[in-house]
Amino acid sequence: MNASASRAPRARRSRRTPALLAAAVAALLVGVTACGSSDDSDTSSSPSASGGASEGAFPAKVATKFGEVTVDKQPKRIVALGWGDAETVLALGGQPVGASDWLPFGGDGVGPWAKGMYDKSPQLIGTLEPEFEKIASLQPDLILDTKSSGDQTRYDTLKKIAPTVGVPKGGDQYKISWEQQTTMIAAAMGVPDKGKELIAETGKKFEAAAKAHPEFKDATITLGSRTSEGYGAYVGGTGRVDFVERLGFTNNPAIEAKAGEGFSVPVSKENLDLLDADLVVMTPIGIPAKDIGDDPLYKAVPAVKAGHSLVFDDQGISQAFATDSVLSVSYALEKVVPLFAEKVKK
Repeated sequence: MNASASRAPRARRSRRTPALLAAAVAALLVGVTACGSSDDSDTSSSPSASGGASEGAFPAKVATKFGEVTVDKQPKRIVALGWGDAETVLALGGQPVGASDWLPFGGDGVGPWAKGMYDKSPQLIGTLEPEFEKIASLQPDLILDTKSSGDQTRYDTLKKIAPTVGVPKGGDQYKISWEQQTTMIAAAMGVPDKGKELIAETGKKFEAAAKAHPEFKDATITLGSRTSEGYGAYVGGTGRVDFVERLGFTNNPAIEAKAGEGFSVPVSKENLDLLDADLVVMTPIGIPAKDIGDDPLYKAVPAVKAGHSLVFDDQGISQAFATDSVLSVSYALEKVVPLFAEKVKK
């Protein structure tokens, strides 16, 4: 599965080359500067409206794959492009002026776990191919792209607009935990202590869930999905797998053996037995859940035949499980853990 298939974002496609985009952005930035539109009386530029806390640890330094990024002062206009970046800013007390809607949710571009957290709706930005001109027009003083592809051209174009916190080292192809994401964004916003508090609170929720369900300990699990292109399974280093490992599960060794640089591996219909584990959890992406549950080949997988399988037919649960942000994991824990427990105990 590629990123567009397994994540199913609504990418707004652009036919412009990176060079043309960079030129357009540069021209727009010159125009913005000439207009002198940053007015102290504009409430949309105030820390409380866009950036978060009014005081912070600055200059802030954030380590990324692309080198150390320095944020000199409190960001007031944040554009959050990475998967879950916007709701992480919200959790830390900020208000993005622009954000990407990856799943897509519609509205403010966030799931039910972050509903009502915006004071003012953000400008929604494309996902796989963000609209650079639109981003520049928002006059950001900080761009967040911590959970994304890690593409060099994407980063190089964004940093010409404003200081950009991209993926961490080893974070290509969306391989970043909610802890890393929260830590990086909290540092960039100048609220590192708030980030630590959120991480500690969420970590305790995982610990409580694992303690309440000792049957999860060392049980093998397959986290898979099916799209119109076929079946696939997620590998270690991704949010879904990190989530279940915190509960005590072990990701399917047969799947891990096939892991490459991507966040998932394809599984052909002829080899669906590779999905077999103590628990098999499947997500339909762009197809009805019954296309998985009614598939004779899927039903023939030993774990499925024995009743140790789960197909997410609730979109909210599936989205929370996929987003893997500091806000969504708490929602997912509440909804998903009881479902896991029911199937593991059978």
